Amino acid sequence: MTNKRALMIVHQKRSSTGDVGYKLKQRGYELDVKRPVFGETLPDNMDNHDLAVIYGGPPSANDNLDYIKYETEWISTVLKYNKPFLGICLGAQMLANNLGGTVQRAKDKSFEIGFYNINPVKAGLKLFHGQKTFFQWHKEGFSTPSSCQLLATGDTFQEQAFQYNDAYGIQFHPEVNSKMHLKWLYYAGYMLREKGAQKKMQQLNLRLKHGKKINMWLDYFLDNYLLKNIL
Repeated sequence: MTNKRALMIVHQKRSSTGDVGYKLKQRGYELDVKRPVFGETLPDNMDNHDLAVIYGGPPSANDNLDYIKYETEWISTVLKYNKPFLGICLGAQMLANNLGGTVQRAKDKSFEIGFYNINPVKAGLKLFHGQKTFFQWHKEGFSTPSSCQLLATGDTFQEQAFQYNDAYGIQFHPEVNSKMHLKWLYYAGYMLREKGAQKKMQQLNLRLKHGKKINMWLDYFLDNYLLKNIL
């Protein structure tokens, strides 16, 4: 029996919490999955949750949509209660917007879809010492708010990870396992025509090369960073 709960915010009916959800359950967390995009509400406080995760999704963090504005503003609740927060892709961009950063396209309008290297800065050297290649799927990136610590940069999208107290924003997708990856290629394969996107077979070959190492990195990140004060 568990008394630890993780609030997981996703943006599509078929969305999965992926390896982040799987690993949290392994560590004794009950997952409370919410979809504000379909009108579900988020809690007014974090008394009944130990952490929160906001995942990626098709929209832009800058879209004038009620649920985008709602989720972005709601992040202040997690920060106020000093609970761990993880923003992945869209979730990281929402965190950046909440804290005064910006979200924008790459200068050359290219995408990152596939596996790309990140470049840890000094503050992120320990976090990324074992893995620097991650799966990505996005057309926008964030600029790190001035109140935050930049952890890693990238070549096309210049900022890839940042930290604000116990909150982390990451542009890449460590939650995506092989099953999720194949599903994304099936449902959104048309995006592989975009500038910067890797071809399907290249992605699958890189999945074989890096998938296990990314999975191990996620364990390291959860145990030594996101959950270190509540395990």
